[in-house]
Amino acid sequence: MYFKDALRQKQTVGCFWLTLGSVPLAEFVKDAAAEAIVFDAQHGLWERNNLESAIGLSKDHLMAMVRVADCDRFHISQALDAGAETVIVPLIETAEQAASAVEWSQYPPSGSRSAGGVRPLGDFATYMEHANQTTVTALMIETRKGFENVAEIVKTPGADMIFIGTGDLSLSLGLTMGSPDLEKAVQTIKVACDDANISCGIFTSNVDQAKERRDQGYSLVVLGDDISANRSFIQNKLSNFKTE
Repeated sequence: MYFKDALRQKQTVGCFWLTLGSVPLAEFVKDAAAEAIVFDAQHGLWERNNLESAIGLSKDHLMAMVRVADCDRFHISQALDAGAETVIVPLIETAEQAASAVEWSQYPPSGSRSAGGVRPLGDFATYMEHANQTTVTALMIETRKGFENVAEIVKTPGADMIFIGTGDLSLSLGLTMGSPDLEKAVQTIKVACDDANISCGIFTSNVDQAKERRDQGYSLVVLGDDISANRSFIQNKLSNFKTE
C-alpha cells in the first residue's frame, strides 16, 4: 500500500524514524516488515549517496519517507529523485511556503518538479505517471508563526498532510513537553486539519504515545527512533554490568 492510499482510507501508519544514516539499520527495519521509515535528512546524517542506497533497498517493501533539510526546491527534489514517496517539509510558517512545497513535489502540469535524477530516468514516462499519483507532501507545523497561520496552511491545495513537530513547537511556544498548554496547541492544529479535511500526523516518542495518538485519529505516528533505541540499549547494558 502507498501512504497516499492509507491517507485516503484514514488508516494510521506507524513509522520508524532514522537519523544516524545507517543503511544496514534501514535494512533491518525493512526485514522486520515495518510499514514505514522516515529518513531524517534535516537533523540526521543522511547524505545523497547513503539516502539513495537506503531508499533503494526499502522502497519496494515499505513506505519510504524523507524529512527534507529545508523547504526549498533542491532538497525536495533530491529526496523524491532518490525514490521517496513522501516528503515531510519542515518549518512551514505561511500559506505561501506551503504552496511552494506542494508545487516542487509534483511534475507539470500540477507542479514544477524538474525531471532528472538517477532512479527516475530508468523509465521516466512510467515513473512520472506513478509519482504524480502517489507522492505525498506533508507540511510540518512546529513554530509559533506556523501555529498562528495554521488555519490558512491547512487549506493549501494539493497538500496531503500536516505533521506536528512537537519538540520544536514546544520550544517556539515556550512550553514544556507534555504540558497541558502544549497539548492544547496540538489539539488546535488537529481541529484545524479536521475542519479542512486534511490528514494530520504527529511526532511521538514511543509506542505508548503512538497508540494514544492513533486512537485520536492521527495519520502518521512514530513507533521509535534509532538514537533513542541505541542509547537505551547502551545504558541498559552498562547498568546491568555495573549492578552484577
